[in-house]
Amino acid sequence: MANHSLYKTDFPAWAYQQAALLKGKKFDQIDWDEVIEEIEDMGNRHHDKLMSRMQVLIMHLLKWQFQPERQSISWQKTIKEQRRKIDDAFDDMPSLKADLNKPEWVQKAWLRSVRAAADETDLPKNTFPTQPIWTMEQILDDDFFPSVNQ
Repeated sequence: MANHSLYKTDFPAWAYQQAALLKGKKFDQIDWDEVIEEIEDMGNRHHDKLMSRMQVLIMHLLKWQFQPERQSISWQKTIKEQRRKIDDAFDDMPSLKADLNKPEWVQKAWLRSVRAAADETDLPKNTFPTQPIWTMEQILDDDFFPSVNQ
């Protein structure tokens, strides 16, 4: 119970304590429920970060297509940077690629991007398609920039 209390009041101290207990193989003293939760949270943070990067990437691709008169080097650099960071994440954590094969994950990323694009462009939300109009391969392709006629 003392471990759990420390978890709530001083997380870094709790984490170091749990690491010391693991190193010392004092498994009977480990705060297992919280350790398990924290390990799961670490994995989730990487998936959340991928979602965030994908949202920024798709939002900028939407802006690129639906506001061609406002296309800029800044948007282009953001698109390239997000693709690079996503690619780096896949190199470091290949299991994240599985998210791209989950239709519900892709749809969630798409809809978040549509909302963000509408907010940033002041265009009506219904300007943007509610279903993905590009494949993940296109979205992640370094050379892909959508045209107005797509």
